[in-house]
Amino acid sequence: MVKGQNYKNGMEQIISEGERASVNENIFRYYSTNEESLKQKIAQLDTKIQEAMAQNTNLFPSDIKSLENQIDEKIENISKQTDATKLEEYKKEINNLIAKKAKIAGESSPQGSYLRQLIEERKNYESELNSGAEYVKAPMSGIVSYRVDGLEETLTPDNFSSLSKEYLENLDLKTGKIVATNEECGKVIDNFCCYIATITSSEEAKQAQVGDDVSIRLSNNTEVEAEITNIIKEEDIVLILKLNKEIEELINYRKITFDLIWWDATGLKVPNQAIVKDGDLNYVVRNRAGYLSKILVKVKKQGEKYSIVEAYTNEELRELGYSDQEIALYRKIAIYDEIVINPNLEKVE
Repeated sequence: MVKGQNYKNGMEQIISEGERASVNENIFRYYSTNEESLKQKIAQLDTKIQEAMAQNTNLFPSDIKSLENQIDEKIENISKQTDATKLEEYKKEINNLIAKKAKIAGESSPQGSYLRQLIEERKNYESELNSGAEYVKAPMSGIVSYRVDGLEETLTPDNFSSLSKEYLENLDLKTGKIVATNEECGKVIDNFCCYIATITSSEEAKQAQVGDDVSIRLSNNTEVEAEITNIIKEEDIVLILKLNKEIEELINYRKITFDLIWWDATGLKVPNQAIVKDGDLNYVVRNRAGYLSKILVKVKKQGEKYSIVEAYTNEELRELGYSDQEIALYRKIAIYDEIVINPNLEKVE
């Protein structure tokens, strides 16, 4: 979190939410104490300067025309822009162009002394405005965000080892709620990695080790690779996962829903209760119109409740010792087959 001394004065974003900043680059500023009054005086002077220039008939046409074209271009850009920060930038650029135009007019017209006086007065007010403002710089390079909720100093990598299920639950965070924009401070986020803490009691988590790779499936169905960096073992286990993708999608939230994927395999998903071992081989029992058949299956991966299985290939069956005749009669499991839970192989063909 980055915060200056004059946070009660209100702030103006220089770098918008979600944009990147370089180290020591100005990311926002706090208004000066009498900012509104100074801005009003500058606006009044701009009106007087414009009026004085309108009465001027002895200008350098090419210089003035070039500046007027630039001003018209900026005004056209403003009409197409919705970003508040960009609008403010265009406004400043227009004011600078008007000031340049006024300076030329002041140097080349009978009303020059009056215009120079207005320009000098405006410059003094602008200098006072800038000197009274406090600029806040980025302490590191990264993504700028103004979604600050006060947990930035607590939920850091240095404190991960002290996290617990009780602490995380007591934060009372709402799933999917976007962190509100803060009007007093901002933060710069490492755009190369972020961390997610999750609570689980799965068998995979009990066997996991720091440095293991897993995948998570976000609510937008994007799958992201993650690394386990911390494991806090209690009755339930707290895992800290490090991600290096989808960071800009995640920084708006404190709590999200996601699926933790320990392994990935392609095949047919069947309940573990449907699989019966017979020696070194695994079988399921298929029910087709009341006729029960024992089907040999290869278990590719087994979880707590389900397994991923598939049929053996002819080559694999030969390696298991099956003859060509047995292979020709081999019945394969298929999608939509009706599988019996807790079957008794002795009663099946």
